[in-house]
Amino acid sequence: MRVRRRDGAREPSFLLVHGLASNALLWDEMAAELARAGHGSFAVDLRGHGESDLPDSGFDAGTAAADLAAVATALELQDLVVAGQSWGGNVAVRLAAEHPALVKALALVDGGWIDLSTQFGSWEECATALRPPDLDGLRVDQMRGFLRRTHPDWSDVAIEATVANLRVGPEGLLARRLPIPRHMEIVRDMWEDPPQRFYPALVMPVLLVPAVPTDLERAARGRARVEAAAQALADATIREYPGGDHDLHAQHPRELAADLLRLV
Repeated sequence: MRVRRRDGAREPSFLLVHGLASNALLWDEMAAELARAGHGSFAVDLRGHGESDLPDSGFDAGTAAADLAAVATALELQDLVVAGQSWGGNVAVRLAAEHPALVKALALVDGGWIDLSTQFGSWEECATALRPPDLDGLRVDQMRGFLRRTHPDWSDVAIEATVANLRVGPEGLLARRLPIPRHMEIVRDMWEDPPQRFYPALVMPVLLVPAVPTDLERAARGRARVEAAAQALADATIREYPGGDHDLHAQHPRELAADLLRLV
């Protein structure tokens, strides 16, 4: 497993967990802000993602949390502030519940409360909606152009980190790092085993950081889910990002870093 490490003299350090089909590079700008404040960080490519290995099995939140615990043990880390984005938030909840000695506080970035079984009427409907597009063979310049058009406020660093979700071949053609069948194994696990059952084990402070859509109806549904999560947690705070992208760590790295430092 690849770990992108930044050292810092101040405690605690941060463990940064990306979302589904993403990679650790998307935390780089935020990690730089944490380093400027004196805090070290460890951003991990989960199995099948980024530059980590692609084994034949283990594509579920429980195994991902166990992988993170193994990384923390190997690096002799403890009392971490763990930040997880999207599916990585669900994984972070599992890590904190099953390995509480490792986790001092949690930051759940537009994830950690995702329960697909409440958002879709059936698994078939969910699978159809969330099956990723087939991007193999797309040219990298097409991907960059699409990202710049759809995310005009993202930095070049964030654009290139998102491109790195896929491999770039010698002729500039993209290929998936995480195959679609493995991707859908993770989605199925999200459907079958949402994180809420682990909330009673979370006694550490938890910061919930939702991106609030501009559509009022969607915003109301999302806010209800976040508030329900906060009420089920022992020590929860909500920090909303109105109009924010799902990848808040790419869009607002400085602001999100400041939120995590306030959590410290």
